[in-house]
Amino acid sequence: MSIVLQLDRYLSVRRSLGYDLRTDERILRRFARFADQERASHVDTALFLRWDASLPVVGTSTRSARFGKVRLFAQWLSGIDPAHQVPPRGLLPERYARQRPYIYTEAEIAAIVMAAKGLPSIYGLRALACSTLFGLIAVTGLRISEALALKDDDIDTETGVLRIRRGKLGKERLLPLDPSVVAQLIAYAAERDRLLGRSSPALFVTEKGTRLTDCSARYNFAHVCQRIGLRPGQQYGRHGRGPRIHDLRHSFAVRTMIGWYRAGKDPAREMIRLTTYLGHTNPSNTFWYLEAVPELLDLAMARATRRPEVNQ
Repeated sequence: MSIVLQLDRYLSVRRSLGYDLRTDERILRRFARFADQERASHVDTALFLRWDASLPVVGTSTRSARFGKVRLFAQWLSGIDPAHQVPPRGLLPERYARQRPYIYTEAEIAAIVMAAKGLPSIYGLRALACSTLFGLIAVTGLRISEALALKDDDIDTETGVLRIRRGKLGKERLLPLDPSVVAQLIAYAAERDRLLGRSSPALFVTEKGTRLTDCSARYNFAHVCQRIGLRPGQQYGRHGRGPRIHDLRHSFAVRTMIGWYRAGKDPAREMIRLTTYLGHTNPSNTFWYLEAVPELLDLAMARATRRPEVNQ
């Protein structure tokens, strides 16, 4: 049986256990296609290393995550057929350094949304969906997976509340939206249905009526960033290196926190609200921004060292 067919079985089994494998599937399908192109009947360390060497250069953490997903697949295969070899731990560096976020300016976010409106497509749905998607992430701090999983009925247009059914670790949360955001989403859905008709419960769809995928969203975002100079141009449709779509989430969090300090609010009281809004499992994940963004650290230090006013 080919590696591709065995991967189908693997994904089916894990999904039956409740796992969300969208990212895993994207990575493992690339590996399985490479294995079949190599006419490999079994997975082994040499096959993985050849596949890894064939891919564009990425950071250590990305390579390590990619390796972990393939290794888990190999473990499952070896349980069925011992001829499969599980690549050993430590084959690739496992050091993880959390990447410092790129904080977009308001002008850059506006340029991203405007450039997305110019993406070419037959009916114009690509431009409509991508510009709305990028704008929504920028003003809510949603994870890309959360935004792409949205359905029309996740938006309560009367109360202005957005429902995230399955955030990280499967947790659900409700997010209040600004009325302008609700109005934009209503306008988007109406134009989408006018162009395409109602063919899917998904909020963000392609011109074929299927749910917009993670891979497609990231490709379009990289393409837009190249057009406005945030990433260097690439040949053959490659993404290149530069600010990421996830940095829109970081930018939302940082702008929110900076707003607290400038408005004189108590960050300790506000932090738990932001932690809940973002769907962080631990407040330390939110406090991390204080270390990662120099302007925030300066504001925090200034507040901590400010002399209390003497009551007259």
